[in-house]
Amino acid sequence: MDKQTRNINPEAARKMKKLGSFIGKLIGVLLVLAFIGWLSVYWITDYIWMDTHGFKDVYITILGSKVLLGLIGFFLFFISTYFTLSWIRKAYMTHFTPTQLPAFIREKKWSRLTVAGLAIFVGLVGSSIVQGVGWELWLKFLNHASFGQTDPHFSMDLSFYMFQLPFLQFAVFTLLGLAIFLLLVEMGFYSTFHMYRRSRLAQVHMGATVGVIGLLLAASHLLEPYETLLTNQVNMVQESVVHGLSYTDSIVNIPASYVMAGTAVIGAIWMIISLIRGNLKSMLIPVIAYFGIAIIAQGASIVVQNYVVSPNEFSKESPYLQHNLDFTRAAYELEDIDEREHPGNQSLDEAMTERNELTINNVRINDARPILDIYNQLQTFRTYYQFNDIDVDRYEVDGEYQQVFLGARELNTSDLPSQSKTWVNQNLRYTHGYGVAMSDVNEITSQGQPEYMLQNLPPEGDIDITRPEIYFGEENSRNVIVNSEVDEFDYPAGDENMSTRYEADTGIPLSGINRLLFSINEGSFRMFVSDQLSSDSQFLETRNIMDRVERIAPFFEYDEDPYIFVREDGSLAWMLDAYLTAERYPYSEPYEGDNSYIRNSVKVEIDAYTGEVNFYAVDPEDPLLQTYDLMFPELFTEEIPEDVQAHFRYPIDLFKIQADMYGTYHMTNLEVFYNREDYWQFPTEKYFNEDIEMEPYYITMQLPEYDEEEFVLMVPYTPRNRQNMVAWMGVRNDGGNYGETFVYQFPKQRNVYGPQQIENRINQDSTISQQLNLWSQGGSEVIRGNLLAIPVEDTVMYAEPIYIESSNETSLPEVKQVILAYGDEIVMEPTFDQALERMLSLIDPDVEVDEDELEEEAPPESGEAIQESEEILQEISGLFEQYQSALSSGNWEEAGSIMAEIEDRLAENE
Repeated sequence: MDKQTRNINPEAARKMKKLGSFIGKLIGVLLVLAFIGWLSVYWITDYIWMDTHGFKDVYITILGSKVLLGLIGFFLFFISTYFTLSWIRKAYMTHFTPTQLPAFIREKKWSRLTVAGLAIFVGLVGSSIVQGVGWELWLKFLNHASFGQTDPHFSMDLSFYMFQLPFLQFAVFTLLGLAIFLLLVEMGFYSTFHMYRRSRLAQVHMGATVGVIGLLLAASHLLEPYETLLTNQVNMVQESVVHGLSYTDSIVNIPASYVMAGTAVIGAIWMIISLIRGNLKSMLIPVIAYFGIAIIAQGASIVVQNYVVSPNEFSKESPYLQHNLDFTRAAYELEDIDEREHPGNQSLDEAMTERNELTINNVRINDARPILDIYNQLQTFRTYYQFNDIDVDRYEVDGEYQQVFLGARELNTSDLPSQSKTWVNQNLRYTHGYGVAMSDVNEITSQGQPEYMLQNLPPEGDIDITRPEIYFGEENSRNVIVNSEVDEFDYPAGDENMSTRYEADTGIPLSGINRLLFSINEGSFRMFVSDQLSSDSQFLETRNIMDRVERIAPFFEYDEDPYIFVREDGSLAWMLDAYLTAERYPYSEPYEGDNSYIRNSVKVEIDAYTGEVNFYAVDPEDPLLQTYDLMFPELFTEEIPEDVQAHFRYPIDLFKIQADMYGTYHMTNLEVFYNREDYWQFPTEKYFNEDIEMEPYYITMQLPEYDEEEFVLMVPYTPRNRQNMVAWMGVRNDGGNYGETFVYQFPKQRNVYGPQQIENRINQDSTISQQLNLWSQGGSEVIRGNLLAIPVEDTVMYAEPIYIESSNETSLPEVKQVILAYGDEIVMEPTFDQALERMLSLIDPDVEVDEDELEEEAPPESGEAIQESEEILQEISGLFEQYQSALSSGNWEEAGSIMAEIEDRLAENE
């Protein structure tokens, strides 16, 4: 071996060594590049996805701000840490002899590598913090729009509190946290052999850091006075009656903040001088003074709040209460609510019902929760179809304005038989749901089932559906590939299945490098090598519509209840409400956590077939929307198609927040507001046999001041700890009137029954309660549906459906009776029309009722008839169990036969 080595030419050996070094470096570089590439796949595929769907600018803006802040954060933390550790090394090298130090400090090369490595780690942590938390604050800081209104104390535009102050606080506290971290590092290193006493370099170093901390503490205290406008906390243990600046804040807390800022600066200077002089004991003086002043300030705040404010709270807080009242009303748009008087008369008669025929015909006697069960049992047809939600909307059908229930029939491949859960089926063949079911809110069959306006596969009924396929919906659907060599399952038709091909081009083309990138991102080798994919294939990713919009615009808050609608061309789309919220509207009382400002300035439309997303700016006057528009100028669409705007619904969640706030902030008299003398709350009702808080609901009605029926969202009010109805709030939904909110107040000297009073009277009615108890026997359950207060001109009536459901798991809830309450009268009949006719006969002497006709139309109430209905119900339930069993075993022919038998049995008993 030695001989062979000696025979190698030195020049050749040098070249071989150089080549080996090059190859080693090349392999190292390739490994690093491969690692970076692997990490970058997510960002690259995300960019391709955003670009494909037209939101590249949004992605670049967010990514650019994150990269910029990440670099700033990295260099800030890296340089600070590198400088600190280098200074510490220099102090060690000066204070100790080389033999006293370990190699990683003594040797320059290793010390630099160690310092650089630690600094890089801290820099990465700092980069993550700065870009992760600060990117949106940074963009709002740079692009904020003015509110055109100033606060009454500091005369700052409201945009300062919502956009500038948060970023300034974030910057100050980030730097302060970094400075404190570095001081702790210095204290740890300089405590060795008491270097802080003996080393001038250590003293100067720690003194400089203390000085920076003092300046940053002073800056944070200078920002504190502005915070007093954003909270009702006056000290650590007390809250004020005022949300926002209070008397104690003005007299004690704001001056104390300025004193604390001065103390921090003076204390920092004192500590630096003491540290340099080596007088360590005197360094405690500013620390003690700082915390002493803080304790004195808290004590002064408590004293003033207890002994100055509390005994004369209203007189002391009156000016601040007025600001609280005015700014909260502005934050929730309560100042624009039209307040009207409602006489609450007992004036219902036959002529009134004829004048309000469309209102009467749209009284909702079906209920969304039982309807969902019925749709899922009778309109799915296959186990892999599913209705996730039932929504309320309105349509023009044959020239008539109708309120409807509708739901989307989505695909859930998790319910496929186990033998069918192949990669091809789950990724290439079973790709979409199909169609919607729609029913009238007022009409029911003789069996108590909804009267369908759209049903079956393919959809047939009163509205034409030209594009029934649902590729994007509420279901947590898998990512799928379309336009492969495998035809997609479309819908079942008897004993065969119909197939289709995807006709849009909105998916991600799986050509070129895209296929490799998305295969890696999906973790699917099969996707990369499958010969069933071609250059025409498209990848449909993020098909859940909530995940989809949050991926595009994560800076909005979204309503949890998207709803599907049919456009004029017969295609399907989803509507989703986006909320623009803020935590820092001065003087405003928060509705949840610290959120004190909310607008529904954006509506989002998602095409159920193509997945295309449009963000519509519906309130361009909102400064928060204007700020987002400046941040993302390509995001919003201002031109809204008429067929889309026709299905705008005022969101229930926003309406609940506004209505809840209005329950307190309708009191514009300051003394009444202070004492909460006229507080309104939501009433309770009995729903599914439980007393719950009443939810707002949509109703079609003709407002007293207008000539046509319209879609209104409304909720009644009752006084605190009382059950009579004192008022009701509504908001208009149609056309140019969208968003107009109003409140009708009843005369205080007149009692108008509230929902819970009506429920109690229903329970106390001997005839009704006896019948309900009878139905609840024999294995059936009586379900009390939503009780609806229905304003009609100058009066109010109530309607409540009564469902009966068998205890069998596959039972079908049926509307068996409708209760109508008006004034002191309560009636229960099999249909709404019969109940109305019975009610009119009791309150209108001019109306005569044919009792024989009512008895002929009404279903028998005898125990024998009830038993017969129960047997029919049990028979249908048994057939449905057989139907599901046949489906799960893949026996489509038998399943179709059983479904036909179910339909025949239902038809026989209509």
